[in-house]
Amino acid sequence: MATDVVGVRIPLRTAGHDMRAVKVVLHREMLRFVNDRTRMLSMLIQPVLWLFVMGTGLGSLAQGAIPGIDFRTFMYPGMIAMTVIMTAMFSAGSIVWDREFGFLREMLVAPVSRGAIVVGKCLGGSVVAVGQGVVILAMAGLVGVPYDPALMLTLLAEMFLAAFTITAFGVTLAARMKNMQTFFGLMQMAIMPMMFLSGAMFPLANLPSWLHVLTTVNPLTYAVDPMRQAVFSRLDVPPEVDATLNPGVSWFGWQVPVPLELGLVALMGAVLLGVAIVQFRRSD
Repeated sequence: MATDVVGVRIPLRTAGHDMRAVKVVLHREMLRFVNDRTRMLSMLIQPVLWLFVMGTGLGSLAQGAIPGIDFRTFMYPGMIAMTVIMTAMFSAGSIVWDREFGFLREMLVAPVSRGAIVVGKCLGGSVVAVGQGVVILAMAGLVGVPYDPALMLTLLAEMFLAAFTITAFGVTLAARMKNMQTFFGLMQMAIMPMMFLSGAMFPLANLPSWLHVLTTVNPLTYAVDPMRQAVFSRLDVPPEVDATLNPGVSWFGWQVPVPLELGLVALMGAVLLGVAIVQFRRSD
């Protein structure tokens, strides 16, 4: 007796499918973050402590050296960067969690491009990180930073660019990892030195030559400095204080302009996104 064969039609991968996949992954990242109140709170506590506790303590020591400005005002752009970067990395780390629980395999066998999944993940991590950074942005008045609309929009754009690049970096690291412990260990080893060497917590002026070289080759320096340049452009501080706290980044005596710094961050983000997509296409 002949057996009827039922045909199975696999949907074609189209640009529309990929765009919907990006939207779904982005939406899932936002829902995951909003529903995790503990994570939201923990991501805020550290920069707030650095800004209002350590900033106040260090400000009492530097008060005579930097007249006319609160040291917490100097630290403010660095704390925005810290909040955005840490949140972006934790968002990227959820890939490892999805792999452990099998959800990642379900996404990878879906009839959509794996590149769309990576783009959705990076956009979702960026939006979540910027949302977290907005809370720090709202504290601007507490540390002497004006609520200038142009400044707020500039910081939002720079926050998104930094968040996208860091999320792409995190996705690249997480693409092949099997457990969360390995990812977080590697994240701490990679991100913390980069954060400390970015100028987020100390001025880049008058550094020893070896430390100046490390800050110059550190990618995060080019994400933090544009934020500080934007903040200081709206402040009325003595020129000597501005030269001490906001010297910018220099290559062999030439000060790197902010558009070039942002271009370097965008280029790194694009390269890391490409690497992350290649990693996902090779993963099982």
